[in-house]
Amino acid sequence: MIQPLATLLIVDDHLDNLEVLATILRQGGYRVREAANGAAALDAIQVETPDLVLLDINMPHMSGYDVCAQIKADPKTAAIPVIFLSALSDVDEKVKAFATGGADYITKPFQTSEVLARVQYQLIIRQQQQRLSEQNHRLQQEILHRQQVEAALRQANAKLQHLALLDSLTQIANRRRFDEYLQQEWQRLQRKETPLSLILCDIDFFKRYNDRYGHQAGDACLKQVTRALQQVVKRSTDLIARYGGEEFAIILPDTDHGGAVVVAQQIRDVVRQLQIPHRGSDVANWVTLSLGIACMIPTPAHSPRNLVEAADQALYSAKQNGRDCYHLYSSLQCRSSRMPSSVRDYMNSL
Repeated sequence: MIQPLATLLIVDDHLDNLEVLATILRQGGYRVREAANGAAALDAIQVETPDLVLLDINMPHMSGYDVCAQIKADPKTAAIPVIFLSALSDVDEKVKAFATGGADYITKPFQTSEVLARVQYQLIIRQQQQRLSEQNHRLQQEILHRQQVEAALRQANAKLQHLALLDSLTQIANRRRFDEYLQQEWQRLQRKETPLSLILCDIDFFKRYNDRYGHQAGDACLKQVTRALQQVVKRSTDLIARYGGEEFAIILPDTDHGGAVVVAQQIRDVVRQLQIPHRGSDVANWVTLSLGIACMIPTPAHSPRNLVEAADQALYSAKQNGRDCYHLYSSLQCRSSRMPSSVRDYMNSL
């Protein structure tokens, strides 16, 4: 149903036509405003936007077509339906009226039932358009909100996934990330037929360190050792991970045994240079590392587990040989014609 107080603007330079039409529309339950020319009509629209305009075509100074064109050119008033009024029933006039932006056409003299029916029809369409516009706006807002929520969820999930792959204490890769990355690089380097090296390193007598200095000092020690590892291992393809309590793992893709030895030597030296006091150690007065090195060119006949086991055995040998040293697992030493100078090659890649 049409709201009874819909506001209509009648524009006609003939006062008798204005009065007749205004009477018909007021009796039909509408609020009516009047304008005697095009300029007055445009001013009235700016003061208060009507729900519909009934516009005479033939007016002096500014025709109904000109008035309609200005109404439709303004985004604020373009949606107002315009019904043209004319004593002419010529087809060309009607075509021009619609081409200018008119919604309907009423010929004079006015028939009450026709006027009310056409006005009501245009107002119904206007209301439906407004409802559709409001629904579209709400839908767009809902879509935007949903997109924002989805983006926030993706960001939160990415952050959670990132956190799930980090060691909470040292903020480097955890064991899960180590396993994923080792498998990924194993498959990649198997296709390339290039070496993959692994270093496992362990803080010597770390239990004694915790017993003597306390677990907070132990945590601080782990963080210092982590920073030392990061000073040495800088390539974007390398990965440092906390493998266990006081054990770290370094994955070195495209690195043969010689390059891995260079890294192990540098790690050992940098950690020693920290001179973190460790009175409970049997090998030095400060914190030291034992390191195990293994290298393989990945093949379908082996798996990442073989590389880990080899590095673990090498680490065990380093501890058996007095700690504060590195040991290379000899039976899996890898050489590649694609890496002619392992030491120089690794140093140049940093």
